[in-house]
Amino acid sequence: MGPSRDDARPPLKAIAPRKRSVTIAGHATSLTLEEPFWRDLATIARQRGLSLNALVAAVDAERRGNLSSALRLFVLDCYRRGELTAAADKAPDDG
Repeated sequence: MGPSRDDARPPLKAIAPRKRSVTIAGHATSLTLEEPFWRDLATIARQRGLSLNALVAAVDAERRGNLSSALRLFVLDCYRRGELTAAADKAPDDG
């Protein structure tokens, strides 16, 4: 295995995908994302004054391909544009 990391990130194998239900255009759908992506999406939604469902619906309207992949790429883009930082506020349900 490679060198150990000297930071507080959990081991990659400890980050399991989590399925959640969201409502898009009045229809419930299930999405599977890793917990860090759910936290980041909640942070982005809060910063933009949107519900998580509204943010997911906005990404859905612009996507090409798989919604879960589009959401991961959306979060990555938010980091690249500086909307999110590694020290971004945690979502309220993070404790």
